[in-house]
Parts: sequence; C-alpha cells; structure tokens
Amino acid sequence: MQSKQLYHLCTFLLLFLVNGAVYAQQVRLSGTLTDAETRTPLVGASVVIRDQLSGTVTDATGQFSLLTNRRGPWTLVVSMVGYEKQQIPVASADQPIPVSLKASTQVLQDVVVAASRVEENILQAPVSIEKMDIRAIRETPSATFYEGINNLKGVDMVTSGLTYKQINTRGFASTGNSRFLQLIDGIDNQPAGFGFSVGNMFGLSDLDVESVELVPGAASALYGPAAFNGALLMHSKDPFQYQGLSAQAKVGVNHLNDPNTGAALYHDYALRYAKVFNNKLAFKLNASYLHGLDWFATDYTDVDATTPNELKGRSNPAYNGLNVYGDEVNRTITGIGKVARTGYEERSLTDYNVYSLKLNGALHYRITPNLEAIYSYNCAKGIANYTGSNRFSVNGFSLIQHRVELRGANFFVRWYTNQEDSHDSYNTRSLGQQINRTWVRDLNGNVVPANQADEMWFTRYTTAYQGKAPGVTASNHAAARGFADQGRYLPGSPEFEREKTRLEGIQGLAGAGILSQTKMHHTDAQYNFSSALEKAGLSKTELLAGGNFRQYSLFTNGTLFDDRGGRILYYEYGAFLQASQRLFADKLKLTVSGRYDKNQNFAGYFTPRASAVFSPTPAHSFRASFQTGFRNPTPSDQFIKLNVGPITILGGAPSNSAGMNVYENSINSPTVGGFVNGFLADVQTGKTPQQAVMANKDKLQKSNVAYIRPEKVQSFEVGYRGLLNNRVAVDANYYFGEYQNFILNQVVIRPDSPVLGSDGQINPAAAQDILNSKYQVFQLYTNASDRVTAQGATLGLTYFVPGGYTIGGNGTWSAFDLKGANPNNIPAFNTPRYKTNVTVGNRNLGRNLGFNVAWHWQDSFDWVGSFNDLRPGRIQAYHLLDAQVTYRLPALKTALKVGASNLTNRYVVQAYGSPAVGGLYYVSLTFDQNMR
Repeated sequence: MQSKQLYHLCTFLLLFLVNGAVYAQQVRLSGTLTDAETRTPLVGASVVIRDQLSGTVTDATGQFSLLTNRRGPWTLVVSMVGYEKQQIPVASADQPIPVSLKASTQVLQDVVVAASRVEENILQAPVSIEKMDIRAIRETPSATFYEGINNLKGVDMVTSGLTYKQINTRGFASTGNSRFLQLIDGIDNQPAGFGFSVGNMFGLSDLDVESVELVPGAASALYGPAAFNGALLMHSKDPFQYQGLSAQAKVGVNHLNDPNTGAALYHDYALRYAKVFNNKLAFKLNASYLHGLDWFATDYTDVDATTPNELKGRSNPAYNGLNVYGDEVNRTITGIGKVARTGYEERSLTDYNVYSLKLNGALHYRITPNLEAIYSYNCAKGIANYTGSNRFSVNGFSLIQHRVELRGANFFVRWYTNQEDSHDSYNTRSLGQQINRTWVRDLNGNVVPANQADEMWFTRYTTAYQGKAPGVTASNHAAARGFADQGRYLPGSPEFEREKTRLEGIQGLAGAGILSQTKMHHTDAQYNFSSALEKAGLSKTELLAGGNFRQYSLFTNGTLFDDRGGRILYYEYGAFLQASQRLFADKLKLTVSGRYDKNQNFAGYFTPRASAVFSPTPAHSFRASFQTGFRNPTPSDQFIKLNVGPITILGGAPSNSAGMNVYENSINSPTVGGFVNGFLADVQTGKTPQQAVMANKDKLQKSNVAYIRPEKVQSFEVGYRGLLNNRVAVDANYYFGEYQNFILNQVVIRPDSPVLGSDGQINPAAAQDILNSKYQVFQLYTNASDRVTAQGATLGLTYFVPGGYTIGGNGTWSAFDLKGANPNNIPAFNTPRYKTNVTVGNRNLGRNLGFNVAWHWQDSFDWVGSFNDLRPGRIQAYHLLDAQVTYRLPALKTALKVGASNLTNRYVVQAYGSPAVGGLYYVSLTFDQNMR
C-alpha cells in the first residue's frame, strides 16, 4: 500500500516537473548588499521575492542576482543573522538595487516558526519560545549544538550515555520522553517502536543545522498528540542558501581522572556539500561520524527494598546493586532470610565503545519560482546506552527515512516514512540474569539446564549455610555464596564472553536480544490563506489550516508484541485550523486554534488554544494564552503482550486483549491477600473449606480497569518580552497546568470462573480458583482518575555590554502539587525545583577572536523511574561549566575552536541509574567555503 502511495506521489511530482519546464519570460533582479555602518559587503545574506520561493544568497562581494517570471513591481525580502530584516520595493529591473542592512538586537529581531507554524517576529509569538540561530549554534561552548540546548530557559536535559541525551520541558521527565515532540525539517524522527526520539542520534550534524526552536509546554493544538510537554523544531540548511563545501574535524578526550578507566579519545567528523544549478536545481550531501568511549554506570548502591538501611551493602545476603544485574533474582529461605544471586556489574555486560553514523542527502527542484519539490533520504546507525526499565544497549540500531515534499510560498504537502531496525540490541539486566543460568551445578557437580539454574543455586546456598556441604562453614553467608557460585563464569573469561555473545543474539525471554523492526508512514499538509485574505482587503487577518495522517506498522516477532502472525497496523489522523486578527493599529494580536485528532484505538480529541499578544511599542510585548494538550499511549502502552512467567504484561488497546476476558473478568490483586488470610484463619478454627470460602469471598473485589486512554492537560500562561534602555533584553513567563488520565499499570488476577455470580456478588467458584491456583496474573495498562497540577516561571535577561560583550542569565522555578492524588497513580515529576544558566561571550574579543562561557546549575531532587522499580533515588545538586575560544582564519576560510563541556570535570548523575558524566575537552577545525 505504501509503495503505491509513493508511486502516485512521485508521478504527481513528475507531472509538475513537466508542466513547469517552460517558464514565462524571465526578469533578472540584481544588486549589492552592504553593512549600513561600515559599508562593507555582506556575504551569505538571503534575498527572496516576497510571496515566492525564488531567492538567492549574496556572494563574496555582497552581490546578488535572481530570476523571476512575475511582472513587477516586486518586493525583495533581505535578511541575515545579526541584521534587521528589510523589505525593499523594486519598481524596475533596469538598474542594480543597492541594499544596506542595519545591525540588530538579535533577541528582538529573531524570526520564529514553531510558536504559530508561520513566520513571525519572536516578539509577536503567542507562547513562550526559545531559539538558537546559526551564530549561537556555531558559538556554543558545548561539544555539540544539541548539548547546547540545555542552556535555554526551562530545559531539562538527561544524559543516558555519550550518544544519547533526552530533552524535556515543564516536568514529568523521563529518559525515554514520549511526552515531547522533536521535528527535523517537519519530520518526526522517533523510531516508531520506541515512541520517542533518541536524542540527536538520528538527527543533524553541527554543519547542517541552521536553527533550533523550542516551544515549552502543551503544543498539541498545532502539532498533535506527541507535543504534550512541548516541541523542538530543528531546521537544516537549505542548499539554495548554503552552498559549497564545509568540513569539520573535532578531536577530544574524556574520562580524565575516571577511576573506572583511563583517558579516552573522542572523534567527531562531519562533511557537507551543496550545489545550485541555475537557481532551479540544488542538492546537498551530509556525512558525520562520532565515536568515543561512553560514560560508565558504576553506582553499586544496595537498593534492595526490604533491607533496613543500616544493613545494606556488599555484605548484605540480599544485596541488589543499582548497576549490577542478575542479583535481582532472590528468594526468602526459611531459617536463613532473603538471599539474592551474585550479579554482574554493568561494565562487564555492555559495550561502552559507542558511535553515531549519519548519512543524508536532499534534492530540491524549483518547478516554478513559487513551487519547489524536495526529496530527502536519511540513514543513521549507531550504538547508545539507554536507561529505561532496564539498561539497554541500543546496538547497531538503524533508522532510515524517506521524505517527498511539494512546497509553495503558502503551502506544503509532505510524505515521509521512518523505518527502524533493532535486531542487535539487548537488555543488559536480562543478559546478566541469563548468563547466571548457564553455569550452575547441582550437588554432584553437574551443570543443570537453564530453567533449573536459579532453584539449584538457592539449593546449594541453603545446603552450605546449613552445614551440609563438605568443607563449608555453617551459618556463614560468604561461605554459602562461595559454594553456590562454584563454576561461575568470571567477566572477561572465554566462557563468559562466549555466553554473552550467544545470549545477546537470542531474542525473547530465553535470551537478552531485542527485535524491533517497525515502520511509520506519515502524510501532512498545510495551507496559509493570509495572502488571499490580504488581496481581499483583509490584511490584518491570518488563516492557517492543515492536517495529517499517520500509519504505524509494528513487528517484534513475538518478543514484545503478539505479532508472530504478522505486523500490527493502526492509524491516526488530525486536522487543525488557526485564525489571527490584528487590532488597534497592530498593537493587539488575537489568535485562536483548534485541532481534532483521532487514533484508531481511541475516541477523538479536540484541543483548543487561544492567545493574545499586546505590543504597546515595538520594544515591548505582553502575551497570555490558554493551551490544551493530550498524549496518545505509545505502541508499547497499547500492544505489549509479554508473558514473563508469573505475570503477563498486557497493553491497554481493546484489540490487544480481545477474547482474553481480562479487563472484563478479573479481581483486584490487593484484595486477594485479605481473602486468603481470612480463609486460612477460618479453617484453623474448624470451619469447612466451603464455609470458609463463603465467609470470606466478599473480601475479593472485582476489578474495574478501563481500557487505556490518552493523557490530558490544560495550561494557562502569561509572559512578557522586551528591550529596556536598548541594552537589556527581558523575557519572563508564568504557567499553571492541570493534568489528568496519567497512564499507569494495575495488577489484576483473572480466575478461570466468572468473577461475579448471577446475584451480582463474588462467585464462590472464582474464589475457589484463587485457592487452587486456577488463575493468571496480568499487569494492565490503564489511566489514573486523579488530577494534579504543576506550575512554574522563568526569567531571562540578556545585557548587551559596550565592546561587544553579551551577558545572559536565566532562571526557572518549577513546582508540583499532588492535590491529594495517590502518588502511585502519578508519574514522577523528575524536575529540579530551581535551575539557572549564565552565559558570557564576545564574538569579536580581538581580531578574529571570540569566546563563550556557559554555566548551568540545578537543585537536587528525587528521581523516580522504572529502572529502580519506581523507588526514588536522589539526584544531587550540580553545576556544569562549558567554555570555548574560537579563532577565525579568513584567508583559509577556517575556524579553530578549543573548548570543553563540563570544564571542571565534575562527575554528575542526571538520572538515577544512569552513568556519572565527566568532562569532555575538544579541539575542532571547521572549514566553510562560504565562511561569513
């Protein structure tokens, strides 16, 4: 089906190519662009004809030339980073057009798209928005532009590994954040099986990124269900505007003073080439490769839930180390107590040699001056270590994307597909447990089958502790463990490495391997009616409409979903409408938006948004908005069907449990204990089993678990952005949000008999099933009915100091209120109460010399995640200092950059169970054929 869609779309584009092959008589517009103050030529500025795609960039002498088949007069839109955007009326093409641009206060002249899906001055944005332009990207002191996003207001960045960092805003953070949308040139780059973007592992290289825009908070009214907590929009460089060759070589070192390993080299190389032919055809090619030694997860804190704090530690028989795997398997042995198996440290199980390889290209063809066709291809592959419910080695994971787009000045139609392949990834915790089942011996010294290994290990331990093993001291835990561990494969030994390799390749419960070969096909379109309204005399009115259709195709071969019989297919679609009106001499702008979304498995949802922006002067702007958002359950939330022995994990889509009679006929598991205890007590007092069942059966409670639904949020926000005394830029905002329908798990027990009898009371046969073990336990995905609130505020100040210095600072306050909700029903907020950033820089400190320093601090807080079974782990307060110095060599079109991420080399943990991250020190050389 998808191949036919692609065939028809390509045929459609081909017809446009044929029909547009003959242009009307063309006119050439040319001129020179200079700095208004210095009169020097401006290189690389963008020059386009308003309401058309036709455009060009100025060359090394500041000159530009472009063709158009539109009759005059014309309006040229001229822009360049660091200068005020200008619209130049042109009545005739007979004479060269002189244009001069004035230097601007960057923070007030930025043009953004993400806030309203149309270009607008950042002052007019109806909601909070942050932006990194091409200069900020080039000058970030962080090792990559993606890490530099952490210095924006309100951002939470969590590092799981060197090649995987996760971004979040406004609370409820996680290492796999399905509440936050990430788009690259309008493409959602999440692997469909994951349900979230894997940081920048499949994203842009530093050479090809033009700008980054961040919208914190609910953005579902414009971007759909994935933008529950916010959206990050990254824009790559257009080959029509950024031509030529550019290359970057970055070499660095990390793991300095790391007790786990010696210093390691870090390599990051990138290449970009773009070419334009006759201002009609353009292409670009990108290649980047990053390689380094990942950070080690070596927190060996004893996290056993039942051991008193004073007894925890390596000598605890039930020791369960945070980054030790295999010791989760335990037993409570009569007369001995709780005992856990001996585990393996993570560094023996995972591959810390990580890399990221990205290859992509794009072909752009201007069918007419106002119509452009685009095809792009992206192939990315790499290794990352990810902290989720376990620590996962995302090994050799690949993502392939195709995109076909037709774009005009007022519209676009786009189709793309994401195809992931994760056949070499594995679960390190499962790997440790499975290796532990390959070497256990019985009391005669013979290795037992894997399915008997755990019980035999505990039998050996019990035998030794009770003094029944020859030569082993009785009542000695260390001696008993040594006897039980006889034959244990030691990390690094040939036997250990053999079993490690074998088990990594076995997918499903018998091994540690993970298979996910999922696809996502997406079509979306948008049309801006504003130009048509302007021609009709409604120049102060804007109208925007759009929609999308997405199909998921899931396949795990039964390792995660019930899909051995074929792929799981489901779809969702949505449409939005946005209208804006300017009033009172353009000082007030009112905007209303509404979006309807429908997933095949859920009821449709309508998400409205309304905003007002009041700008009493060009330098001051006040905003207020009401926003709504929702999040569809991820593929795993809906379709996981995994039998892990004593319990079956079951996703909450109705079709996933069809015919299983679980949601309809089950018992709340917490009520089982009271029934069983009451039954046993009555039997001991002389009642017959039948009498005891009848006396206690009503202690059981039929479950009332609903099928899973989307999460929802309503949010209010007010803010101000302005310039004081032409020196100090201010951006402040406050938000308040109310959340409901949080997705959670609930354990139920399904007896073989109906739970309720004909009288509507608990069926005695169902109660008897509980006693006779004629039941099955399920962990169901559902929603909490509880409501909670979150609020926060941010303040950003930027001071433009004489001499070219820029001093910036921002602070964020976040608060969470349970409002009496059951904490077990609410995902963890996982956000520090306070955090702040301070930056100091000067791009012209001396001749061709610049620098930038960024300091980040955040408060301590408790991190709660599934990796530690939802038990809190403390994240200590920490601060990071990034710095860089850049020296430009214009004659060589090259920039030399020396910098450091985490200059002071403080090893900090950003999510409980994830590694401690230290300093990364680097030197880079960047060549740009069109250095500006």
